[in-house]
Amino acid sequence: MERPWIKHVVKGNPIEIEIPEISLVELLDESIKQYPDHTAITFYSQTFTYKQLQKFIRNVAASFHHLGVNKGDRIAIMLPNCPQYPISYFAAQMCGATVVQVNPMYKSAELLHVLNDTSSEVLIAYNQTLPLIESIKDQTELRTIIDVSFESDCKFNEFLKDRGLPVPNVSINPKEDIAVLQYTGGTTGRSKGAMLTHYNLVANTLQSAATSKVKTNLGEERVLTISPLFHVYGMTSAMNLTFHIGGNLILVPRFEVEEVVKIIEHTKPTTFPGVPTMFIALLNFYKEKQFDMSFLKTCISGSAPLPVEAINQFNELSGTSVAEGYGLSEASPVTHRNPIAGVQKNGSIGIPIPNTDAKIVDSANGEQPLPVGEVGELVVKGPQIMKGYWGLPEETNRVLRDGWLYTGDLAKMDKDGFFYIVGRKKELIIASGYNVYPIEVEDAIYKHPNVLEVAVIGIPDEYRGETIKAFVVLKEGDQLTEEELIKFCREQLAPYKVPRVVEFVDELPKTAVGKILKRALKEHSNA
Repeated sequence: MERPWIKHVVKGNPIEIEIPEISLVELLDESIKQYPDHTAITFYSQTFTYKQLQKFIRNVAASFHHLGVNKGDRIAIMLPNCPQYPISYFAAQMCGATVVQVNPMYKSAELLHVLNDTSSEVLIAYNQTLPLIESIKDQTELRTIIDVSFESDCKFNEFLKDRGLPVPNVSINPKEDIAVLQYTGGTTGRSKGAMLTHYNLVANTLQSAATSKVKTNLGEERVLTISPLFHVYGMTSAMNLTFHIGGNLILVPRFEVEEVVKIIEHTKPTTFPGVPTMFIALLNFYKEKQFDMSFLKTCISGSAPLPVEAINQFNELSGTSVAEGYGLSEASPVTHRNPIAGVQKNGSIGIPIPNTDAKIVDSANGEQPLPVGEVGELVVKGPQIMKGYWGLPEETNRVLRDGWLYTGDLAKMDKDGFFYIVGRKKELIIASGYNVYPIEVEDAIYKHPNVLEVAVIGIPDEYRGETIKAFVVLKEGDQLTEEELIKFCREQLAPYKVPRVVEFVDELPKTAVGKILKRALKEHSNA
């Protein structure tokens, strides 16, 4: 197939790379040997060298092994960004276990689904989530909960100590063994676990490193990591990539713009993989109170489209260049990126990264490749593409065909091989970089006794990219305010899934067979 993008690969960056068949632990070990005394992690006033990180990982892996964790078991991690996250992540891999990524903002139904779908028996959790976990524990297979606290003593601290326990020595088959179950959503709205092997994640780490080789000083980069590590973007583009290049992972557990600005001024990061809401918030803050961003060399925006206006303004004020990229959980996640140095096209997701092919096919059945400029479904192929969906062979066969991943996103390619996302086949909403599936929000709203019907869509939002709007039909004679319904949703859903706008309507537009016409609702909202 033709690859017009190759001529835009920056000189000094490779077009193809060699990907070794090694585990994530082996990839990290290479950096530990090369940079033992370099700072691996900064977390507020705490710092850890690569040698210290290795010691903690080995101690925690030995404790996991002592608990009875064996190869293939699932260990769920439900933490904000903190040192305990990468320590737990690599300790689990050292045992040959599979990490189950869990968002600490989940509510009970969301948490139950992930824990039960994976039969997770061990959960490492932030202590503030313990009341929720205890309330659903009896409905799961959990046998061990290891709490993490930033302020006080906790069970995890015992695992960090050298207790004289044997460190597991497990043989990993990188192309077969599942390193991570990354939960995503689908056309049914049911959350699915993308099976990412060690090879998938090692490949995507090396591929990502290859796209910024000309701007990377090995062992010297400082990476501002606010994007959550439980999200596939933060896991690969921040954590795994930073460790691979011997960098300093600057962990920030939440995005509060004033606090982040203080951290930026103190730690002087050179690289920032963020999401659009972060860049927009920093831009707005800078307009009110300028701060130094001169040390930033590389900024990557992922998870959702960044408005062109915001890119231009941020670049002008910071003196850096924000390069947009594209990925999805099923691809570990990165498949495209605007060149870090060289031609960048605003509004584009860039060009395929090394060892990755991409094409546009007809959106009806996905069999006919389309010419330059025509809109169809984006399909991608490469070593980072998942093994499949956990326990869902039919869904796997639907999206994986002859090695190609069918993304469900509508896109086009220009004559230079730059790709542009123009819409989505699936009704996914991306709010502040998080994936929101309408059916999850609808299911929560339907629990309200006054609601007869509901339909949820995404509407444009300058700050969040998209925000959630609910169209609601009330039962005859019942009353409900927007504020009351939003409050009800907050009790059911993670904050980013809660509708920001509610419109009460007499009826919802439907097809002849009774299917709700969300397209008509979008047109109504845009009118």
